Amino acid sequence: MPVLPLTSPSYPNHSMASTPVSSRVPLIFRRLHRFQQMDFELALWQLSYLCLAPKRVYRNVYYHKQTKNTWARDDPAILVLLFGCLFGLGFIMVLRDFLFVGVVMATLIRLFANKVLLSPTSHSSPTDTSVEWAYTFDVHTNAFFPLFLTLYVAQLFLLPVILRDRWVCLLVGNTLYLAGFAQYIYGVYLGLSALPFLIRAEILLSPLLPLFASYVVSLLGFNVASHVLRAYFTS
Repeated sequence: MPVLPLTSPSYPNHSMASTPVSSRVPLIFRRLHRFQQMDFELALWQLSYLCLAPKRVYRNVYYHKQTKNTWARDDPAILVLLFGCLFGLGFIMVLRDFLFVGVVMATLIRLFANKVLLSPTSHSSPTDTSVEWAYTFDVHTNAFFPLFLTLYVAQLFLLPVILRDRWVCLLVGNTLYLAGFAQYIYGVYLGLSALPFLIRAEILLSPLLPLFASYVVSLLGFNVASHVLRAYFTS
């Protein structure tokens, strides 16, 4: 009479090994080559409202979560449009200013949000236990566009003015940098405050105080635009 085993046989766990590396890459990057599936009209609408009324952009985050069960966007149309804008200024700016800085900022924002801002008892959904990296990269992308218009486009046209050795020109140039970085900080705050399982998102606005204090001190004679451009193009 055969004896049945009292314990089930153990099999090696191939769940992690069988997971392809490509699936670990955010979906928005894996779809960069599918131009026919991109909604450029929606992307243009989002870019325009990121400058006029950024809160309206994050209202759609809730609908995206309900329909696709993810907070991060899966349509890379907005990335393609940003790449197109930056390619007009230079390929290095795409890699360094947007992608490299974006990866670093998205990682830091995600770590900070999961360590400091995460609610101990999430009431929105059992799956909302952490902020996904792809969403923080979305937040960086949305916050970067107003900064791009201020410190790349507007500054480019105002270079003959802000590089002059006059206090009024110094005021214009330093105000550009104040506005650009303030827009980025505010954009990051809007992005994370849109998640219902995060608390104390107002902490993200705290860098505005030292930013404004530095701006006031710089008006005593420190031309931010002149020093940044000299360091930027000589590096």
